[in-house]
Amino acid sequence: MATLRVAFYSSKHYDIDSFNTEVASIKSDVKIEFTYLEPRLSAKTVALAKDHEVVCIFVNDNADAEVLEGLKDVGVKFIALRCAGFNNVDIKKAAELGIVVTRVPAYSPDAVAEFAVGMILTVIRKYHKAYNRVREGNFLLDGLLGFNIKQSTVGLIGTGKIGLLTGKILSCGFGAKVVAYDPYPNKEMAEKFGIEYVSLDELLAQSDIITLHCPLTPENKYLINENRIGQMKQGVVLVNTSRGALIDTKALIKGLKEGKIKAVGMDVYEKESEVFFEDGSEKVMQDDVLARLISFNNVFISGHQAFLTTEALAGIASTTLGNLTSFAHGEDCANAVKE
Repeated sequence: MATLRVAFYSSKHYDIDSFNTEVASIKSDVKIEFTYLEPRLSAKTVALAKDHEVVCIFVNDNADAEVLEGLKDVGVKFIALRCAGFNNVDIKKAAELGIVVTRVPAYSPDAVAEFAVGMILTVIRKYHKAYNRVREGNFLLDGLLGFNIKQSTVGLIGTGKIGLLTGKILSCGFGAKVVAYDPYPNKEMAEKFGIEYVSLDELLAQSDIITLHCPLTPENKYLINENRIGQMKQGVVLVNTSRGALIDTKALIKGLKEGKIKAVGMDVYEKESEVFFEDGSEKVMQDDVLARLISFNNVFISGHQAFLTTEALAGIASTTLGNLTSFAHGEDCANAVKE
């Protein structure tokens, strides 16, 4: 039986549990041995991949050109992303070095879509504020006034599987008017779910709530910037469960201070790799921009947990193991990332 050694970076207990469970449940002619590593992949931790043919990485691991050179030097031939996005990998450099990169294109779009809707409800109905008040014996309703999703206009930026499911929940479940922008529209599914495509300018001008559901590319970094915030309705609600750098955080803070933006929900942050997935409760926060964001009483931030469901973790493990098995057999993988 062939053995495949995998250096598994940024491992958490829930990753280890889900992957070990999936490995135990399948029959395969390939023995996959995981070395679970807590550190993120970086130039400083490349050496930990020595004697492994594969590295398995997540959203905040760094696989830039320097790191890829280091991986090549220690014998790594394959990178298995356990996420959909691949903006943290220099795909062109990987191809030059002959390193194959695969991803998990869809592990549980329902998990992220449901979380996004929950985040919208949290910031417009102020669940987080009510929870903290009641724990302190304060049952006053002052400052908790919200508004209905029904008949509000919700703008989706990005209509992949997650975006479409979010739109479906909001349109069919809540009775919102849902508009969407995507350079690659899925008109058939959008029509089925009651979603109307409009231009980005129209979406920004019409929407009471804007929710982001697109990958991060060099072209759309800071898609939400000072100019586009200026195009939005007064009192808009903005939610991001995709990638942090879709939003220019300094422009976001300016919009909050000026009252242009009524509330923000964020499960991602453009510099999250320095703070997310770690316990910093005993440390002084060094990121002044993030500290300022947290200080707003109308901003709700979570630590990139939208994906975190039992079903999603099982899907990530299953697809990743399938990608690894394809590599071990020398087969082309359907989930390979191309230039």
